[in-house]
Amino acid sequence: MQSLFVNSHPCSILLFNLILFVLFYNTMAAIKLPPNETVPAIFVFGDSTVDTGNNNNRITPSKANYRPYGNDFKGKVATGRFSNGKVPSDMIVKELEIKEFLPAYMDPNLQSQDLITGVCFASGGSGYDPLTSKLASSWSLSDQLGMLKEYIVRLQGIVGANRTNFILTRSLYLISMSSCDIANVYFGPTARRYEYDFNSYTDLMLKYATQFLKELYSLGARRIGVLGAPPIGCVPSQRTVAGGVRRQCGEGHNQLAMLFNAKLTTLLDSLNKDMPDSRMIYLDIYNPLLDLIEHPEKNGFKIAKKGCCGSGLIEVAPICNPSSAICTDVNDYVFWDSFHPTERAYKIITSQIIKNEGNKLF
Repeated sequence: MQSLFVNSHPCSILLFNLILFVLFYNTMAAIKLPPNETVPAIFVFGDSTVDTGNNNNRITPSKANYRPYGNDFKGKVATGRFSNGKVPSDMIVKELEIKEFLPAYMDPNLQSQDLITGVCFASGGSGYDPLTSKLASSWSLSDQLGMLKEYIVRLQGIVGANRTNFILTRSLYLISMSSCDIANVYFGPTARRYEYDFNSYTDLMLKYATQFLKELYSLGARRIGVLGAPPIGCVPSQRTVAGGVRRQCGEGHNQLAMLFNAKLTTLLDSLNKDMPDSRMIYLDIYNPLLDLIEHPEKNGFKIAKKGCCGSGLIEVAPICNPSSAICTDVNDYVFWDSFHPTERAYKIITSQIIKNEGNKLF
């Protein structure tokens, strides 16, 4: 069946959002499923840190299907993942022993078996605020929900209505966005920060988050993990643009992120009370990532204020490209480019998140 989402539009900037999920850093499994519990599929929504290639066929600079992205991926292939290797979408399906990689829904080579065990709907540059995705011409939150609806029809044609309902209600849904709202829009070249203060802008973001979560629930989703905002002011690019001469963390960025996270926690608690059988869980990435940035040596890193690509100060797709030099040892770096972590950093942070909160989803 041909996808309804085939048209592309010019797209502008893509910024970092740290969205992390479920993987144990060492060999021991992190997720302990209760007896008789299964997770038939994984569905991921969000931005560039979980996008596994949905932007590849868009006419946009906000994609990563060229080197040096994928430098340490299997076969050294640049697949559209914004890192040197795997991203959290892949890590969670591997951890749950579903499959090795989570394919992008917009991949033209997507197979029926891929649909049965889950796909990624995320698109680099998206956010809760509709203006965020509009400015980036990325697949918006409503677009990603539309992909899910289309997916359901396709899945029914493969496995039938009953099995489709089972997959939808027992699968894991992960949502990761908010950083692009903060960095690209509120502190970006828009009028948002003049129209809204921190309190009213986070309310705007949560308005659209609420709508999205309620519609996910109406489509059958019950196990939903929602990542909060990271300390976006401390990623290399935001240090460069908002941290002054000394490239300190952008204080305003982080204050807005913390306010959003506090409100998101309250929202999810409220929705769980109103929606029977739902498990909507807040996943804290702010503190684990901040600890990694402030104390990189604890995990064997040496550099947390710059990325591995180019100067590490501002480079991200399309500025991080085949002509960019890369660092000699990526394992020394927390960040691959100026927005996105390295694969090793993703693994460490996800292990912390799952130990703290992940099993609440089951």
